[in-house]
Amino acid sequence: MALTTTVNAADLEVVHWWTSGGEAAAVAEFAKALDASGKHKWIDGAIAGGGGTNAIPAVVSRMLGGDPVGAAQFNHGRQAEELVAEGLFLDLTDLAKKEGWRDFVYPSSLLDACTLDGRLYCVPVNIHSWQWIWLNNGAFAKAGVDVPSNWGEFVASADALRSAGIAPMATGSQAWQSSGLVTNVLAVSLVGSEAWARVNVDKDAEFAAGPEYAAVFEAAEVARDLSADIEVTDWNLATAAVITGQAAAQIMGDWAQGEFAVANATAGEDYTCLPGLGENKVLQLGGDAFYFPKNKDEDVELAQLELASLMISKQVQVDFNLKKGSLPVRGDVDLSSANDCMRQGLAILADGNVLPGGDMALTRDTVESINDLMVQFWNSDMSAAEVQKKYAALIASAD
Repeated sequence: MALTTTVNAADLEVVHWWTSGGEAAAVAEFAKALDASGKHKWIDGAIAGGGGTNAIPAVVSRMLGGDPVGAAQFNHGRQAEELVAEGLFLDLTDLAKKEGWRDFVYPSSLLDACTLDGRLYCVPVNIHSWQWIWLNNGAFAKAGVDVPSNWGEFVASADALRSAGIAPMATGSQAWQSSGLVTNVLAVSLVGSEAWARVNVDKDAEFAAGPEYAAVFEAAEVARDLSADIEVTDWNLATAAVITGQAAAQIMGDWAQGEFAVANATAGEDYTCLPGLGENKVLQLGGDAFYFPKNKDEDVELAQLELASLMISKQVQVDFNLKKGSLPVRGDVDLSSANDCMRQGLAILADGNVLPGGDMALTRDTVESINDLMVQFWNSDMSAAEVQKKYAALIASAD
């Protein structure tokens, strides 16, 4: 259905999982844009739980129960694949063609991840990458060591940090955090992009079980030990520990930037960010996209199309992503006000050193199985060899 000039106002319930300080500030830009249109009203449906752990089941339940929400956040990739195939989401193909999304979305794989059988079903809103470590500059000064420039230097600083009463690293206890840290960050940063793709894209289980990939799980043992001094659940609480200097570092995606921004911390002065742990500067093209469950109310459908159009518009892309800490999906926007960390990300994107996100390469079932394994590893004394063996078995059964 095409947008028309005569549109009746509609309330649009939007379900997402952005509940931290930085996330709330960012999503408010979407709400502000929709409300400012003067036609429709954003009804916020935030449901806490990283990666949609709680939000996605709620969205699915509502759709299957005949009471769909207006819009729903998913990650880029295959999370919504089965739901799209069942015909539960609004087709955005005509809108995308009318506005020329293929002309300005970069890289184009972001739209490919929204496409099934040649039809487009979601609007990508940002590019998030997992491969970052965030360092509190003051913590290292207090410990009498230089701010590390790579993973090896950071590991070597652990004893000095602990002697100064500072936890080397903070990591939340949720499954997606330990899983992402190991299978995305350590794998890509320490073993390399080609090795990661061989396991996740090609599903080479033999390689995943082999000696080269063993370095991933050996490093995971080290990371588990460095994170043992602080116990928190949510990722943003781990980020807060770094911001306050209770911990020196956190391995977390670039969404952590939003928390530093809310705390008025300055990149390059108060904190340092190292893409690829300072070892392999690469961006993994994860991120967020919004899908629009089919609705029998024509006014709601028009509001859905209006919101999709606003989310990918130039100014909203800038306003949202500057607060989220992510990169815009448009290659034609002015980001002259970006901070040092965002500039590093933009440079890597421009160089083309990118990989598909894990959710693009693996089904949701496989991702959840890996998450379960990694949280078991993180909260036990499971050895590197044992977790590698179990991980390789999951890759062997992945589709």
